[in-house]
Amino acid sequence: MTPISGLAVALDTVSVDEASDWATAVAPHAELIKLGLEFYLRNGASGVAAVRESAPDCGLFLDLKLHDIPATVAGGARAVAALEPAVLTVHAAGGADMVAAASAELPKTTIAAVTVLTSLSAEDLAELGLPESEKLVPLWAATAVAAGAKAIVSSAQEVGALRSALGSEVSLITPGIRPAGTSSNDQSRVATPQRAIDAGANVLVVGRPITQSPDPEQAAAAVAAEIKGAL
Repeated sequence: MTPISGLAVALDTVSVDEASDWATAVAPHAELIKLGLEFYLRNGASGVAAVRESAPDCGLFLDLKLHDIPATVAGGARAVAALEPAVLTVHAAGGADMVAAASAELPKTTIAAVTVLTSLSAEDLAELGLPESEKLVPLWAATAVAAGAKAIVSSAQEVGALRSALGSEVSLITPGIRPAGTSSNDQSRVATPQRAIDAGANVLVVGRPITQSPDPEQAAAAVAAEIKGAL
């Protein structure tokens, strides 16, 4: 499976109409459109399918972050198989058997293992009794890749170490991307597109800086150009 790459636009809304409008606007510049758990729970598979019609040339990044016992995660993967997601996220913290169960159910989908959420600071991890992300992320990532994950989701802070450890065949997906001069919102560990790519990221996830822009199409074009310029 060829590693995925490029711009993924996070369509963070529960409105099918709003997500569809954003998808139409960003489609010429994005490789992936990302829909998350809140959208899926509100609108189901039919809502996802409706949005995909607005960007038929973009891959579907279904960001459900599945995390349960292996049998349940396998069932969850089967439940979304008809949507043919290009990417489906699971939590690396679920362990090797859980990641393997998702990979077995969707062999044509890039199973992306989420390591440490970008909303978690070092203090948050310490309160949970976990080591700092620089130690935790490579451990969870290596376990997930060995179990069949073809991509890892982490902040730009860990991308360099992951690229060195995992090689070029694994896609590194980096959320929390903020073009220079934009707000970090609720993300604790953010990076510019240039920094993330220099560190070794393949897929950059950008949401509000594009969708909340007065002109989402223009904003997506600018980010896509920044990505291409950094490659």
